[in-house]
Amino acid sequence: MNTFIKILFTCILMTSASQAAEQALTDQETAWMKKASRKNVNGWLWVKIQGAPFERGFQHGYLLAKEYAEALRVYKAMTLHTTGMDYSFFSEQAAKMHKPLITPELIEEMEGIAAGLTKAGVPSTLDDVIGWNAYMEITGYWWPTAASNFKGLGPTGSKAKSHCSGFIATGSATKDGKIVLGHTSFTEFWNGQYFNVCLDITPDKGHRMVMQAGPGWIASMTDFWVTGGGIVVLETTIVGFSGYDTKKVPEYVRARNACQYANSIDEWVKLMDAENNGGYANMWLIGDIKTNEIADYEQGLLYTSLKKKKDGYFFGCNAPEDPRIRNLECSDVGYNDIRQQTGARRMRWPILLDANKGKIDAKVGQKMLGDTFDPYLMRIEPSSRCICSHYDVDPQFYASDPRAVWNEPYSPCGSVDGKVTTADMAKEMSMWGIFGRADGAPFDADEFFKVHPQWNWQQGYTISRPSQPWTLFQGR
Repeated sequence: MNTFIKILFTCILMTSASQAAEQALTDQETAWMKKASRKNVNGWLWVKIQGAPFERGFQHGYLLAKEYAEALRVYKAMTLHTTGMDYSFFSEQAAKMHKPLITPELIEEMEGIAAGLTKAGVPSTLDDVIGWNAYMEITGYWWPTAASNFKGLGPTGSKAKSHCSGFIATGSATKDGKIVLGHTSFTEFWNGQYFNVCLDITPDKGHRMVMQAGPGWIASMTDFWVTGGGIVVLETTIVGFSGYDTKKVPEYVRARNACQYANSIDEWVKLMDAENNGGYANMWLIGDIKTNEIADYEQGLLYTSLKKKKDGYFFGCNAPEDPRIRNLECSDVGYNDIRQQTGARRMRWPILLDANKGKIDAKVGQKMLGDTFDPYLMRIEPSSRCICSHYDVDPQFYASDPRAVWNEPYSPCGSVDGKVTTADMAKEMSMWGIFGRADGAPFDADEFFKVHPQWNWQQGYTISRPSQPWTLFQGR
């Protein structure tokens, strides 16, 4: 009888879920969805949405509900394992802190996302969507400063991680004298496996945006943007950063506003710097395809630094160049240490960019992002120190500080994608993308866990990613 009841209960739940997923759209919702589209291509989810805030949000949530639900399942399990706290704790804290700080336009878009998710069978609220968008900031920036305020808890020891690698070049550095930029995301494989949305947003106000994102995100977060204002943007996270102001505006709101409304580099920086809370502190590389000017904007909480040029290049390797940010707002940067991923890439990027001076185009950009030369070993060998990072094959023999982020042997982390665009492509709102490692190397989860069983707690959550080709996303 107990078994029968369990089976019956399971069937009822499955029927309810199925009915929820098959809820009929209203005439208004049907009209909205006719203006949106989704295509699965080479591991990417190419999603186009448009219209007023609630409308485009509904399209987003409805089209990506399945992926959002699966990502949430994984994030909940991994959050508990990696922080000791429930995902719901961080989500609730984020909604409480951030809701009053989010613009009315983006609140309405998030309400639309929640409504679209719910109509597609994934019951969600505005607070849920805020918590999801704030996850990286709340766990990585707020929590290390706030843990000691909670009864029985001491400092977490957490610090901002070394996410991403990228470049931007112009003038004599590139083949046609115009802007070229490229970026690869570094992260744990369990969360990077959901950074596969190419999101094309045409809002009723401001500029159209094409960006890499995850399901349910209102901002890129990885970050890679092409905007209708002629601005192209990427970032690499400032490693070891600490500092957070709970009364100011979260990064995902500022970045989205800057990309949606800026017409110049200076406008973008002004919008990005307005009420900066220190969340998700980055080294931003920005280009204006109208003027062929590029910029490096390093943004801490207390200090910022802006450099611009019309000839040459900038690169991002997570180690800030501004000595105030590096020494007063960060720790364990690895600025000079080529045994660490930051110092190694800081050495490699100029060599690679100079070697390709006058030749850099989209194809060369793709090749540079897939570079696996180890500057410490001085040979081509995939490792944590490469521009295309392979932490999962690195025994970390040479890590200078075993306490540093991801300096554990064979961490299932590293490059999870690659994106490149050029000035001419950006005019057409187009970009190249590869999902999976930037060099195209596959990741076999079953084989990895078999060889490295110390990571078996991620089984069922970290999935395989086969080799994929570079894919062209054409905006027009």
